[in-house]
Amino acid sequence: MPAAVVSSASTPSLRSREGSVAPAFKDSGGNVRVVVRVRGFLPRGKGAECLIEMDPLTQETTLLVPNDTDPANTRSKMRKVIEEKSFTFDNSFWSHNKSDEHYAHQEDVYNSLGEEFLDHNFEGYHTCIFAYGQTGSGKSYTMMGTPDQPGLIPRTCEDLFQRIIHHDMETDETTERTARIRLVDLAGSERAKATEATGARLREGSNINKSLTTLGRVIAALADPKQHRPGKRNKDVVPYRDSILTWLLKDSLGGNSKTAMIACISPSDYDETLSTLRYADQAKRIRTRAIVNQDHVSAAERDAQISAMAEEIRVLQMSVSDSRRKEKEGREQEERLEEYQHRVAAMQRMMEDRSMVSEGKIRSLTTENEALRLHLKLALESLKNPIEVRGTVDPSTPDSTLEADDHCQYDGINEKTDQGSEDGDAYTEDEAIDVTAHEDRASEVHDFLSDLMSDLGMFRRKLGDDKARFVYPVVV
Repeated sequence: MPAAVVSSASTPSLRSREGSVAPAFKDSGGNVRVVVRVRGFLPRGKGAECLIEMDPLTQETTLLVPNDTDPANTRSKMRKVIEEKSFTFDNSFWSHNKSDEHYAHQEDVYNSLGEEFLDHNFEGYHTCIFAYGQTGSGKSYTMMGTPDQPGLIPRTCEDLFQRIIHHDMETDETTERTARIRLVDLAGSERAKATEATGARLREGSNINKSLTTLGRVIAALADPKQHRPGKRNKDVVPYRDSILTWLLKDSLGGNSKTAMIACISPSDYDETLSTLRYADQAKRIRTRAIVNQDHVSAAERDAQISAMAEEIRVLQMSVSDSRRKEKEGREQEERLEEYQHRVAAMQRMMEDRSMVSEGKIRSLTTENEALRLHLKLALESLKNPIEVRGTVDPSTPDSTLEADDHCQYDGINEKTDQGSEDGDAYTEDEAIDVTAHEDRASEVHDFLSDLMSDLGMFRRKLGDDKARFVYPVVV
């Protein structure tokens, strides 16, 4: 940046000069601070009549009536009433003729306005300075300037960094102030007929005028006395949302900020100058609620709090993750339990079916066992008590019957007598063989029944073990 910029921010304040055009700024009770600055003639406007007068003592700005011969105000002559208008603002900067004693240079504007608002920033207040006016009225020159004559923005930035580097004020380590500064160069407000723009330039100008019109509505709503009555419920809604510009400047216009408006005017255009002055006169009735933005916690304590909060967030995140994991495991366990319950129910049904089949088999085997026992008993009894079969005699001949009986008895006695030892020995041997065969058969049947009862007992024990193993109460 040129050397002229370095020296400009540290020039003596305009308020400390003798015969200065800007007296010390006094607190306006929270109102928007409004200053007006008139530029010199442009090359194309030389020879025109200057319609602006400024009083450096009272800060009064007067708009004079143009002469009939002034070609720059032919449109204003068509109006029925053209009269002189006077306005009073916080500061009036005369930058029309450099030869005048009270000519306001770029550094004078900064020392009167920019330096003071930068002081407010270091005190902890939000600030905003915006320039308003028609195209060619000196807005960009006031805000940005030229390399030789820098404006508010470069001077504020330079002074800001110099203060940061050479800041030697005693500050309380337990408090910290934060502030925001806004430096806005608004687009020009003018009529489309005056610019004679067409096409894209016309649409761009239309959008600009729309934003500026919304800004005017916001300023009018904020300047309404009803907005400042406490407890009033019928306050008008301020249309901040109707434009991006007004939404961005919401806090600066009616919130927590110290705000200043620089109304830049042309010295020869009556209509545009009157519109700008009315706009500025309405804006100075806006009240803001600026407060000091300070934190009573030191940087170390704030860092410790941030670390503690970060740790707490980490712990909470871990807790949430653990809860989600446990919830997932719980759902999986419930699914497994439900599956086990289905399996147990199926096993119970299967065991019931098997139990019914086993009971049928047991009943069948028991019946068969009883039948075999009875058969064995009868067989043993038949072996112990054999049944003798006698010969048949005709009952119609009693004599023959008796004779037959006697003959039989006699034959039997004779047979017993004659045969003697031969027949007796044979009969005894055959009877012994039959008894032995029956005993062997009975032993086989008894062994079979013993094995059957053993298998039956083993089957019952197995059923009891399966029932104790698989059958248990189902948890619902």
